[in-house]
Amino acid sequence: MSNLTTKQKNDIDKLWTEFWTGGITNPLTVIEQISFLMFARLLDVTETLNEKKAARTKKPFKRIFSEKQQHLRWNQLKHVTPAEKMLKIVRDEVFPHFRTLDGGTTFAEYMQDAQLMIQKPSLLVSAVNMIDQLPIIEGDAKGDLYEYLLSKLTTAGINGQFRTPRHIIRFMVQMLDPKPTDVIGDPACGTAGFLVEVMQYLTEKYTSPKGILKGAGGDKIYTGDLLEEYRTHIQNDMFHGFDFDSTMLRIASMNLMLHGVDNPDIHYQDTLSNSFPEKFGKQANGYFDVILANPPFKGSLDAEDVHPSLTQKVKTKKTELLFVALILRMLKKGGRSATIVPDGVLFGSSKAHVALRQMLVEDNQLEAVISLPSGVFRPYAGVSTAILVFARGGKTDHVFFYDVEADGFSLDDKRDPVKGNDLPIALDRWQKKSAKKDSSRAAKHFMVPVAEIREKSFDLSINRYKEAVYEEVKFDSPKVILGKLRNLEEDIARDLLHLEAML
Repeated sequence: MSNLTTKQKNDIDKLWTEFWTGGITNPLTVIEQISFLMFARLLDVTETLNEKKAARTKKPFKRIFSEKQQHLRWNQLKHVTPAEKMLKIVRDEVFPHFRTLDGGTTFAEYMQDAQLMIQKPSLLVSAVNMIDQLPIIEGDAKGDLYEYLLSKLTTAGINGQFRTPRHIIRFMVQMLDPKPTDVIGDPACGTAGFLVEVMQYLTEKYTSPKGILKGAGGDKIYTGDLLEEYRTHIQNDMFHGFDFDSTMLRIASMNLMLHGVDNPDIHYQDTLSNSFPEKFGKQANGYFDVILANPPFKGSLDAEDVHPSLTQKVKTKKTELLFVALILRMLKKGGRSATIVPDGVLFGSSKAHVALRQMLVEDNQLEAVISLPSGVFRPYAGVSTAILVFARGGKTDHVFFYDVEADGFSLDDKRDPVKGNDLPIALDRWQKKSAKKDSSRAAKHFMVPVAEIREKSFDLSINRYKEAVYEEVKFDSPKVILGKLRNLEEDIARDLLHLEAML
């Protein structure tokens, strides 16, 4: 539940409009610029906390701002006048300082080519004043703030990537039920929505009754007090994300930082390419307990640059097939994934499509195919998709199918909340799936034995297995229909006579 007040949301909307009227109209750029300024504020918060700790412990610490740079700290910067002077300091001193940070956080790595895009002094002052009022130092609220900013991303990126709706991400995380000892990855992480949701999920699940606090608006705040023994792992080793869009990576790093993960392993990398195993040999093969992903479906790519370990398994240039093969390679034996794929992966008849599905079913454990309605990714795209749940290695016995017809939102570009929502029922049926091997094929969910999937050339589209229910429609006899037509004609003739009499 969001801890942002209506006023805070209105303030963000107002700031967004000011960016727009100030000539910055790309939503990613707006979020990136707001991220930079939030980072500037967080650096000052961190420095202040370190100063207080040093005063208490009498131990020295590594400063973010030298004595000569104190004027670059947020608490001084926000008071600078006139606006032109503030703009000059931020552009010519604060941003160059960002680039000298030596990686105290992952975010610092992506500040190396950071640029201030704000050119209007009045816009910078508005942004600084607005960000100074935002709750970025309060645990839950700062995460909600970033989610609200990200919800304004309404266009797909140039590589076909787009933000996965939060309720779909949460459903996928709940299906996999990650543990605080797991190593979690996303090979196309975008804004890190999956990684952040895992952190949220663990925080809620590992909060004792005493650890649940009440927020200002009466909302529950989960402290994650039962996660203490896992904190070092969570902060440094648990979360790994890769993307080849540096703007996305900046936003991903900030998103994780604001959700309590200070040092996530986030890297600029095309994970399908030859360079991935060379640069990240450990993560590229057999490393992850859990992978959650919604890889970009951008069609085909340069086959020369795809690592041969992928094309040996599936001879194709199609990214949606290669990503599934990549995820299988990245998982530990027994490691599990929930991955979104376009529907074509389920029933495509090319050799590569069939080979991939055969590999999932015969060499690994395909656990579930969850069909999603085609409007789930509007307004970005109207593509029909499904969630594949699978584990590396093991044996496929039965596959759980569920036909999600409604996800709680209208399936048009507006995506307004509606009453119909299959996701909670789908999760419940999934968790009780062992008892459903004999369930009716006419239902929304059922189990299909592997032998039947083999018989159908490993086709995974739900309609190949679902039984259509036909309702018997009873029609009147032709004699009765003719009688009704004659009566109608007589009524029309009477009405016409009545109208003529009135003229």
